[in-house]
Amino acid sequence: MVGERQRARVAGRELAVSSLDKVLYPATGTTKADVLRYYLGVAEVMLPHVAGRPVTLRRFPEGVAGASFYQKTCPDGRPGWIATVPLGREGREKVVAHCDLAEPAALAWAAQQGGLEIHVPMGRAPDPAVPTAVVFDLDPGAPADVLDCAWLALRIREAFDHLGLQAVPKTSGGKGLQLYVPTNRPDTTYEQTRAFSHALALTFERLHPDRVVSQQKKTLRPGKVLIDWSQNHLTKTTVCAYSLRGREHPTVSTPLAWDEVAAADAAGDAAALRFDHEDVLARVAEHGDRFATVATEVQTLPPLEPPPERS
Repeated sequence: MVGERQRARVAGRELAVSSLDKVLYPATGTTKADVLRYYLGVAEVMLPHVAGRPVTLRRFPEGVAGASFYQKTCPDGRPGWIATVPLGREGREKVVAHCDLAEPAALAWAAQQGGLEIHVPMGRAPDPAVPTAVVFDLDPGAPADVLDCAWLALRIREAFDHLGLQAVPKTSGGKGLQLYVPTNRPDTTYEQTRAFSHALALTFERLHPDRVVSQQKKTLRPGKVLIDWSQNHLTKTTVCAYSLRGREHPTVSTPLAWDEVAAADAAGDAAALRFDHEDVLARVAEHGDRFATVATEVQTLPPLEPPPERS
């Protein structure tokens, strides 16, 4: 019955659950129970990318048709087995205790709270001030779309190849793509990742000024793809791999193989870069974690100078 609370054994933990038949995605009839099953189904591949990171939840208590809000502070009423990760800069920003979703039951608990979207920064415990990757968030301004992002992603990959770097693409679960360059070195700093990502964004903006922009200014973005390098910051977050999105349909931020990006670009098939929760469960069963190297690959960022200003 909707609203009835009960105790359930979930992934080895006792968890209070309620309203399991509440429809969270009206367009597809996807219920809270479906969402819990999804997060438990992807837990094995998702946890390496979320555990130890200070999570920000985007909660939809009444589903995607209702209001949503972002929650950084881990609530006092959480189960005692959910730890926290502090994040912030003393003296400049408030230090916030974020939830650490470090086990399958923690993902289920977040879903029970209506936490459809799980956002994480580039750092993780024990030192969240050390980024483990560089992220390039490719965000199209209409009428540009995900295929314009795919076109750009393939050209950025060529630059990575030239620099001797491995990168992994994923969908945002919305209209864009994201590229991750893993570092996983304790001596990497946000100053380095931010400078590297900004220099690359400027380079592609100047190579393709009719298709690429590196600035957030809305008047510059129509018909172009923004390379959002600003996500490489201590307190900025990006949607986690395998997270659902709070959109009309239960789409997922989905790791990709590069040949999938190339095939979609060649065929002009935007639908090939869109996956819902059922698609992702099938992909994980077939391919495992296509984002695995982001958590394990150790790489050193080379110096990258921004291009000179156009005369």
